[in-house]
This record gives sequence, C-alpha cells and structure tokens, in this order.
Amino acid sequence: MSPDVVVVGARAAGAATAMLLARQGLDVLVLDRSRYGADTLSTHALMRAGVLQLHRWGLLDQVVAAGTPAVRRTTFTFGDERLAINIKASHGVDALYAPRRTILDPILVDAAAGAGAEVRFGVTVTDVRRDRAGRVTGIVGCDGDGRHVEVSARLVVGADGLRSTIARCVDAPIERAGTGAGAFVYGYWSGLATDGYEWIFRPGAIAGVIPTNFDQACVFAGASPRRIGKGGIGTLREVITEAAPDVAARLAVATPPPGVRTFTGCPGFIRRSWGPGWALVGDAGYWKDPLSAHGLTDALRDAELLARAVVESLDDDRAERDSLAGYQATRDHLSAELFTTIDAIAAQQWTDDEIGDLLEQLSSSMAEEVEALAALDAVAAGGRF
Repeated sequence: MSPDVVVVGARAAGAATAMLLARQGLDVLVLDRSRYGADTLSTHALMRAGVLQLHRWGLLDQVVAAGTPAVRRTTFTFGDERLAINIKASHGVDALYAPRRTILDPILVDAAAGAGAEVRFGVTVTDVRRDRAGRVTGIVGCDGDGRHVEVSARLVVGADGLRSTIARCVDAPIERAGTGAGAFVYGYWSGLATDGYEWIFRPGAIAGVIPTNFDQACVFAGASPRRIGKGGIGTLREVITEAAPDVAARLAVATPPPGVRTFTGCPGFIRRSWGPGWALVGDAGYWKDPLSAHGLTDALRDAELLARAVVESLDDDRAERDSLAGYQATRDHLSAELFTTIDAIAAQQWTDDEIGDLLEQLSSSMAEEVEALAALDAVAAGGRF
C-alpha cells in the first residue's frame, strides 16, 4: 500500500514534518541515507522559536532529560560593547537549549515512529517518479545493499538538506539568492567555563561559544572562506584569539577536541518549495548562513507550516496548490527580514558601528517569528500538532 507522504531526510526538518503528519493520521514513510543517531555538520543552537516548537510538541522534556544544559543568558560582544541579555520566560519557554544532533534527531525520529510513521535508514533516494502530466508520484533509489527501492506516494517532501536531491530532481528554482557567505571551523571543548551563548563579532573574525551536552561547549570561529581555508584547530585558535582573547584564554585551560569540523561557506537562498506532488522543507528549501544559528529553529518552524498545509490539502489538487503556496508565502514572510540581515552579516563588510544595528534587526525578526508560532493553534482537526 502506498503511503500518503514520503519524506526524504530524517533530520530535524524531515523527522518533525513526519511526526506532525503522522499525528494527524496520515500514512508517512521517511527515508534517510544515513543511520539512526548519526551526527551531522551543525552548531545546533536553538533560538526561542525552536525551543517553543519542542515545548508545544511535548518533546522539550526529553531534550532536558538528555542532559542538555539550560541557557539563560546570551552575550553579544562587538566594538566596545559587551551586551548580556538574560532569557525571560515567555510562551512557556524560560531557557534556550543547544542539544547535540545525536540527541535531538533521534528524539524527533522516535516521536515520528511513535506517531505511526515508518522510518527507514540506509536508503538513498536518487530520483522522483512522475505521471504523464508531470506530477511527482513517488521516489526511486536504492538501499544499503544496492537493491532497487521504488515508492509511490501522493506527496514527496524533500527534507534532504542544502544539496537536496529532491530539489534538483524537481528543478526547484532559487527565487532569492544571497551574496554573503562565511566559512566556519568548530569543535567541542570539555570543561570550558561559560554561562550561556556567547557571540563575538569583529571585522574579519567572528567567534561563538554554545553550551551543549556532556559538559561540552561547541566553539566556533568564522571568517571569510579564504581565511578559513581548509580549517583545522590552528585556524580556529588564530581567529578566536583575534576575535575574543578572553575566550582563547579559557580554551587554553579546557580540554580540546580530538578534531574539528569545517564548513567552507555557501551563500543563502530561498527556493520555490512546492509543486505538483512535491514540497521542500528545511535547508532544502531555505538556507541561510550558519552565523545566524537559526537553521534548526527555522527547520522546526517550517515543519509545522508545511504539515498544516499538507493536512489541509492532500485530497484535492486545487486545495494542494493553494495550501502549499500559502505555506511558502508564510515561510517567506517570516524569513524575509531575517534573510536580508543574515546576508549582510555573512558578507562581513560591516564596521563595529554597523554590526550593532544588524544584530538589533536580527533580534526583531526572531521576535516576530516567536509571536507567529505562539499564535498557532495547538490542536488541529484529527489530532494534536
């Protein structure tokens, strides 16, 4: 029997979308080429909107129970300013969290499976199926043993990341392209003294500290792709010493990681994220520079926006067009100002005087997003989102 929806990708956006659809009684199949619980390139900080989603879905307690530290202060350093902001309780959220992806992703996958979705790892999707009218009707691929996999579905959701196979197969156009792109190198230090998120912005040298599980902190250094190059711990230390000597001093007495990871940079984009029989969610449809630390938050936001649209529309082609177009319109509205601001920050052409205004704009965009999510009904026809 063919599922209602095939979700390609079992990371945050895909697993959350599958969970929400399954909670509404849809037959959902999730396919992922990786393995259950595998790590992925991510700085994994959740902003308030992302924490709000986990709270609304009844999953935040599991994140906390996994030993994810509560973050109750965010410190911004730029120019001569050092601005510490205490996290105030709002909409049921009194702290921020940055769970490792080895913790967050399985929580979401388990929630999807618990809601009735079938999740299969080790399956690589290589193409989509179409009918004579060009509508997407399913996927084709192969499993880990090289056996052919073919699945029909009424809707295919591409949640397969920045280099999405589904986006390529449906030829989803980029409707808005950014110009700025930063490169980053990061790793996990143990026993590093910190009291919350730390973001440091200097012209040509950016740094951050993100407390996470296992008494560790994700420490990142950002700069131009040319400066970061192939990365490495030496490059990370060099950039952080320039951006934040106090952080560099704390790193010197903490336990360093055995290795670091590097992201070489990619300009942001917003793709058209729906068409006949298909939709995109997460980084597949909307990518912004990692400096925003907003990728996970937007993935959880857009999972619900898409799931609501799908539930409204799956049995009616005309309703599908209207609902999926509405999903993208809402996503784009909530993302427009944030995308512009992040692109300007990622370009790293700002001065000490200008970065403060950009960060204020970023904060304003995030506040609008929280209010929009808080306004969503927690209960929809057929079950709890």
